[in-house]
Amino acid sequence: MKTNPPGAAAMPVPLLVPSVLAAWLSMFRPCFTAPVWRHVLVLVAGAVLAPGKRTVTQALRVMGLSDDPGFGRYHEVLNRARWDTRALARRLLLHVLERLLPTGPVVIGVDDTIERRWGARINARGIYRDPVRSSKGHFVKTSGLRWLSLMVIVPIPWAARRWAKLAKVPPAQPVECQMRACRS
Repeated sequence: MKTNPPGAAAMPVPLLVPSVLAAWLSMFRPCFTAPVWRHVLVLVAGAVLAPGKRTVTQALRVMGLSDDPGFGRYHEVLNRARWDTRALARRLLLHVLERLLPTGPVVIGVDDTIERRWGARINARGIYRDPVRSSKGHFVKTSGLRWLSLMVIVPIPWAARRWAKLAKVPPAQPVECQMRACRS
């Protein structure tokens, strides 16, 4: 894999990201600031091209930015940058409903996933039934974050079945956190 030599200036973002991808994602542009938007475009392009795990590091390697001095700035898109996930999810949902759904009923699927996370700063962690390790006669509890996924289930013209398009993934607050919020 070819990377930039150390100290060399990386290609500007417009040359790295295909114009068709930037145009397709332009509906999400108002949800980000200008510097963050440039990083988002590179990360999405890298995630599309990355084989295997789609991490920020792998996306940047595929885009040829593994030696870029601003490598850490791309990680900040997910953990420090200011952007509204709810506004982004709303735009995605409206786009899916406008483009992919025929007239008729809208089918929404709901799923929950437990992410096993530990640490003092994980405030919304709760104890839940582990659906993977539990069975009908054996109950297993696990600690972690519970994410609720809402999906719009749409017919895809070239497929023989319906597909779920992810619409929104808010973390579910455990009852203990909700009660603490009511008391304060």
